[in-house]
Amino acid sequence: MTTEAIKSEIESGSAIVGIEFGSTRIKAVLIDSTNAPVAQGSHTWENQLVDGLWTYSTEAIWYGLQDCYAQLRKNVLEQYEVEIESLAAIGISAMMHGYMPFKGNDILVPFRTWRNTNTGKAAAELSELFNYNIPLRWSISHLYEAILDNEEHVKDIEFLTTLAGYIHWQITGQKVLGVGDASGMIPVDPKTKTYDATMVEKFDKLIAPKGFEWKLLDILPKSLNAGENAGFLTPEGANRLDVSGHLKAGIPVCPPEGDAGTGMVATNAVKQRTGNVSAGTSSFSMIVLEKELSKPYEMIDMVTTPDGSLVAMVH
Repeated sequence: MTTEAIKSEIESGSAIVGIEFGSTRIKAVLIDSTNAPVAQGSHTWENQLVDGLWTYSTEAIWYGLQDCYAQLRKNVLEQYEVEIESLAAIGISAMMHGYMPFKGNDILVPFRTWRNTNTGKAAAELSELFNYNIPLRWSISHLYEAILDNEEHVKDIEFLTTLAGYIHWQITGQKVLGVGDASGMIPVDPKTKTYDATMVEKFDKLIAPKGFEWKLLDILPKSLNAGENAGFLTPEGANRLDVSGHLKAGIPVCPPEGDAGTGMVATNAVKQRTGNVSAGTSSFSMIVLEKELSKPYEMIDMVTTPDGSLVAMVH
């Protein structure tokens, strides 16, 4: 496309913004109607070790998002001399797994990222209970470890999500998650494309003696496939994203996904019998399967594509 054609697309609200929260950088990319990247912005950040756990503060999350978007806006102004006011869609993705429990809008403990390895006992017990490999970094491992450790906050949990799910909730009001990211909370049934009902039932039975007022499905985000309605940018969300005030509310926002799903889409490895290799903060390979494995393997983590096909991930 010519510069004038791209400018026209931006002015008409036909472009799309994707924002990814990586471990060391937050990236924003503007693409045109041919899916070609036409502008970008970024923000560098680092996790902090607080009380023995790796975390990013909510202040760092929002400052990073706003700075990243501001850099994208600046890049658009420099190249095309136009403001971003509307978009065809916005998509949020972020590092998968981890633990963000909330009561109302208040986070109960600092965000526990995928890097934390304090969940060994929980992951081992759940792997045996489910007959399914449950990695240390999965949200269910963090939740059960907090229960095993008798952490006071657990009884107060009203909502549990991932980083992408948190950002999406705050800018749309919707407590949802793309199925690929959801599969890093608790295993997903490839037939129903949502949380495995048998495992959910087993977990609820396991923790029943604790007497919590919630059951697992009460606190998890709704799992959505790519393309499903995940809500729209609210006026408050638009202001939190673009502090300059130019971005308008009402833009559709895609189901929030994990970085693994982003990589699969970016490398065109979403179909069954395709795969990709990612060399980022962690290195892993992913193969999209035709059917479930015959048995669990400790070295193979099972997640899904953004449309719900099973994926074997090896770190």
